[in-house]
Amino acid sequence: MQDAIAILDYGSQTSQLIARRVREGNVYCELFPWDTPPDQVLALDPKGFILSGGPESVYEEDAPKLPDYVLGSERPVLGICYGMQLLTHALLGRVTRSQKREYGPARINVLDPDAPIFRSIDPRAPLSVWMSHGDRVERLPAGVTPLASSDNSPYAAMGDVGRGLYGVQFHPEVVHTSGGAAMLRAFAVDVCGCVPSWTPGAFIDESVAAIRAQVGDGRVVLGLSGGVDSAVSATLVHRAVGDQLTCIFVDTGMMRQGEPEQVVESFERAQGMRLVAVHAVEEFLGALEGFTDPELKRQIIGEKFVRIFETEARRLGKINFLAQGTIYPDVIESAAPDRPAAHRIKSHHNVGGLPPDMGFELVEPLRFLFKDEVRRVGAALNLPEKIVWRQPFPGPGLAVRILGEITWERLEVLRAADAIFLEELDCAGMLHHAEAETQQAFAVLLPVRSVGVMGDQRAYGQTIALRAVTTDDFMTADFARLSWDLLARVSARITNEVPNVTRVVYDVSAKPPATIEWE
Repeated sequence: MQDAIAILDYGSQTSQLIARRVREGNVYCELFPWDTPPDQVLALDPKGFILSGGPESVYEEDAPKLPDYVLGSERPVLGICYGMQLLTHALLGRVTRSQKREYGPARINVLDPDAPIFRSIDPRAPLSVWMSHGDRVERLPAGVTPLASSDNSPYAAMGDVGRGLYGVQFHPEVVHTSGGAAMLRAFAVDVCGCVPSWTPGAFIDESVAAIRAQVGDGRVVLGLSGGVDSAVSATLVHRAVGDQLTCIFVDTGMMRQGEPEQVVESFERAQGMRLVAVHAVEEFLGALEGFTDPELKRQIIGEKFVRIFETEARRLGKINFLAQGTIYPDVIESAAPDRPAAHRIKSHHNVGGLPPDMGFELVEPLRFLFKDEVRRVGAALNLPEKIVWRQPFPGPGLAVRILGEITWERLEVLRAADAIFLEELDCAGMLHHAEAETQQAFAVLLPVRSVGVMGDQRAYGQTIALRAVTTDDFMTADFARLSWDLLARVSARITNEVPNVTRVVYDVSAKPPATIEWE
């Protein structure tokens, strides 16, 4: 067993970022809902605890509580935002509603630069941090001293160095906080005493062992899309159980241009995996006919996938398990059942869209990894670079990039426009490698028609929106600053080469408040 940190999740949309930052420091950690039974958390034998932020207020009657075993263990604790307020409340300090809420960037002054969590931070200038709170600590508990302050929070950080108890009102896990990752590593390594030995190679070894223990001599089907998530999952499961795995690729009719053929070529021939390709275009289009609500579309697609897997499993013989390339952004945005404190953003087809009566046990080795971590694992597995750095593509495919009803004609319009956009980005060297200037790019077909002029005649055509983002974890993202020349070239090609498109627009929204996908 490696040294580990247990993170208790109180429902923050950035809870998993805490785990990601701790793991970036090569310290193993696991995320648990705050009300997980104590024996499950303590089975990890954590050297310390981190309490995440959350949307509640500690003084409310039904607010999530601090489990008794946390302080009873006498191990170090770091509370973040709600976690700091919760720690204060449990230690008999006072938390009140702030007269002025703080959301977004703020400056803090470090009052005690010798405090262990700040030792690697330059204290000479105010630190830039990210705040997100409506409550604040009004009175510190006995034995706890102030470590930092801001204009709106007299206790922006606090600590009891002797007991290893710390709290920060800001979010060190987000990239907007200067030195935040160093603070988390200092807590895990310097305060808790963890040996930083967790690496992608260690994750692979542990995952393979866990898959073997779960699957035993059972048989597994895996929904293969060709993306990095399902590819890494397939490779891990194949390494663990070999020919007990059968990959199923479903052609839904909602793939990108040329993709069905590429997936079969890459995995059946190049990777040597057992692969079954299923043509189900008519089934998916029929099931989606008339539906426009994005949540319903995702749920319909999720159920249709499972039913096809069940049909193929019956044909193959007794299948016990369904493996998926689910990663944590899917889980966190779907408010999955194992995250009851979270608020749903949208249902991903492989989480919120799964039917309750499906006949499989799930195998999800990447469930608590971010996209960049998945890529590092893929590289450690020696997967081809074109797979590791393939552009992310949602499981529901182009169905969530067509706003409104899905028809074959609209799919063909979007497929052609998307192919032009990606081709131009690729020619500009902006895709498919580690230093690429955009981590995800695609076209969206809007349910909007506008007047145009084609061949000196009035046209009333469709509208394509282009989306390209820069991100490292896909939980937050900014729009890519593409050159005007590139955008002009893409726009001209789409309006000239794709029938009935008269207008192209570029999306300049960040996440949040927008999501990366439009639906």
